[in-house]
Amino acid sequence: MGLIIILIPDYLIIERIRMSTLNNTVKQVVIVGGGFAGINAAKALGNQRDVQVSLIDRNNFHLFQPLLYQVASAALSPAEIASPIRGILSRYSNIKVFMGNVNSIDFESKNVLTDTCNHNYDYLILACGSRQSYFGHDDWEVHAPGLKSIEQALDMRRRVLTSLELAECETDPLLRDKYLTFAVIGGGPTGVELAGALAEMTRYSLIKDFRNIDTGQTRIVLLEAGPRVLASFSEELSQHAKQDLTSLGVEVLTGSRVTDITADKIEITGQTIHTNTIMWAAGVQPAKLTNSLGLELTVGGRIGVGTDLSSTKHTNVFVAGDQSGFMTEDQKHLPGTAPVAVQQGQHIAKTILSEIRGGSRNPFVYKDKGQMATIGRNRAVVSTRSFNLKGVLAWWVWLFTHILYLSGFKNRLFVFWDWTWSYLTFERGARIIFTSVLKTQDAGDRDSSVDGQF
Repeated sequence: MGLIIILIPDYLIIERIRMSTLNNTVKQVVIVGGGFAGINAAKALGNQRDVQVSLIDRNNFHLFQPLLYQVASAALSPAEIASPIRGILSRYSNIKVFMGNVNSIDFESKNVLTDTCNHNYDYLILACGSRQSYFGHDDWEVHAPGLKSIEQALDMRRRVLTSLELAECETDPLLRDKYLTFAVIGGGPTGVELAGALAEMTRYSLIKDFRNIDTGQTRIVLLEAGPRVLASFSEELSQHAKQDLTSLGVEVLTGSRVTDITADKIEITGQTIHTNTIMWAAGVQPAKLTNSLGLELTVGGRIGVGTDLSSTKHTNVFVAGDQSGFMTEDQKHLPGTAPVAVQQGQHIAKTILSEIRGGSRNPFVYKDKGQMATIGRNRAVVSTRSFNLKGVLAWWVWLFTHILYLSGFKNRLFVFWDWTWSYLTFERGARIIFTSVLKTQDAGDRDSSVDGQF
C-alpha cells in the first residue's frame, strides 16, 4: 500500500510531462473564412493529431454560391444552398468554429483579433473571399446590387417580384414598361445564368399569375462591355450561349460599356435603358479585410503569394481562393472559381502537415476541371481541356455536378426535388417577397465562385 502511495505522485508527474510535450508539438492553425477554400482546408486538417484548428467566419453557415442566382430568381430557398459550418465540421474533434468579424491581424505576435475573441496561431490561412467591384463607381451599388450573399440574392428577388407587382397596378404605359424591364450587367457565367433564369421565370413560371400584364413580354437585357458573352469559353460555345439566350427572349447587348447608373436608368454607349430593376454581375475584388493587412498586393488587389501559396512577407501565412494572388506560369491569375478555392485549400492543409512532420513544401499546381454555365432548361455549355458540350447533355452534366458538390445529403435531396418539380411543372415555389435592410459591400465578403462553375 505504501508503495502505491509513493508511485501515484510519480505517475502524475510523468503524465504532466507527457501532456506538456504533446501540447508543445500540436500547432495552432487559424482559418479565416468558411467558403470553399476554408472548409476544404479544415476538412483536410480534421482529426490530425498534429494540429488544433480554429475556423472563423462572419456567418454560421457555408454558402454554395454558384446557385445564388437561383435564389434571386425564386427557384430555390436560401436554406437549400447553405449548411451550418458546425454541422459540416462536427465530425472533426480537433476543429473549433467561431462566428465573428476579423478586425485586424498582428503578424508579429501571431494573433487574429475579432469582435468576439482573439486567436493565437502558428499557421494562418486567409480565405475571406471577395466582394463586388464597381470599378471606381461604388455609388452604383445602391441601385445595382451584386450577387455574393444570401442577403443580396433575397434583395434581388424582392426587387424583381416587386417590380412585377407594381406593373400589375400601373396604368401609365411608360412606367409599366420600366417596371417590366430587367437589366443584368455582366456577361460572365453569373450574368448569363441570371438572365436565362429570369427569362424562364417570367415567360413560363409566372405567365398565368397576373391579369393586367403579360409577363411573357417582359424585357430582359444582358449588357456586356466585351465583344461576346462567356469570354472565357470558346468562340463556338459563346455564340451558342448567346443564341440560347436570344431564343428565350433575352436581349444580348455586347460592346455596351456602362457609363452611369441611377435609380431608374442605365446609360450605356449610345443609348439609355429605363428600368426599375438593375442587377450587377460584372466584377469582383478581394474582401475588404485584404487592404488593411499591410501585405504585398498584386494587380487586382489580391495578396501576393509564392508558389506554395504562402504570403511573400510571412511564410506561415497562407492565402487561398479569391484573396490569393497566385500567378500561373504565363503570369495570369487563376479565376475566382470554386474548383480553384477547393484545390488551394486542400494544398495548403497538406503543406502545413508536411512541414510539421519534417517534410518539404511543394508548389501548388492547379488541375483545371473545366467550366460550365447553364442558360436554362435543357440549355448549357461545358468546356474542358478534352471536350466541349452544349445543349441537353451539357445541361445534365451541369445539373448533376452541382448537386454532387452541394454540402449535405438533405440539401442535395431538396434541390433535386425542387429542380425536378420545376422541370415538370415550370413552377417556382420561392416567390416570397421579404422586405429587409440590406448591408452593402461587406455583406458580400466571402469565398466567392459565383462565377466559378464546376
